[in-house]
Amino acid sequence: MPLGRRGARQHRRPDGRRGRGGGLDGGPDGGRTRRLLRQVAACAAPRRGRRRADAAVSALHPGAHVLTCPTRWSDVDENGHINNARLVGYVQEGIYDLFCHHATAVRESLFPSGFLIARHEIDYLEQLHHRPEPLTVRLSVERLGRSSAHVVVNVCREPQVFMRARTVVVARDRESGRSRTLSENERRFLTGFIPESARGEADRADASPSAPHTVPPQRVPARSGTASPVRGSRRRCRASAA
Repeated sequence: MPLGRRGARQHRRPDGRRGRGGGLDGGPDGGRTRRLLRQVAACAAPRRGRRRADAAVSALHPGAHVLTCPTRWSDVDENGHINNARLVGYVQEGIYDLFCHHATAVRESLFPSGFLIARHEIDYLEQLHHRPEPLTVRLSVERLGRSSAHVVVNVCREPQVFMRARTVVVARDRESGRSRTLSENERRFLTGFIPESARGEADRADASPSAPHTVPPQRVPARSGTASPVRGSRRRCRASAA
């Protein structure tokens, strides 16, 4: 076998080129080793492999933001199911995808300084086990505040829901690092993910009579020389009791 630079042995590759012996590029299985290492790195990397759900799944939940996330074998705990702390990661993936990677959010430069998580309320409904089938993460907006959005996140394999989270997401101000008022474009964007039923209730609340029309009548103070009806009834009650 010919010797290469610095005395390293060389071998013939299937394509006729010469390569050094040993290492990732050397040896007859060098290419297979590199492919295996890429697969291991892809499994160990953070879940940047999230993707939009297909049209069939999205059609089941119109108006919701839907994406799929794979489970990982490393997320399984000693009880044989996905650890509950790992499940929060699916919620974060969904919220990050909605606020930072949605096509409208990117095109209109919404939430330029990111967002803050003010609250998580999580219900673990079923045990989740590691399987080849990816999870469906479904997000909808429950209501909007001055600077916040109340987001409902369902983690499921259709039709079974394993976890439901209610998360308060707050728009962040770049200079102060604290919350800020949602812009009109951001409110319009998030309103698109409010279910029709909840949106109709909000419209009816806005169309309801104003507060002054529903205020109960105030008590009129009694004039001098006349007794208040309420006080008179109390006297009669005390008298009857005596």
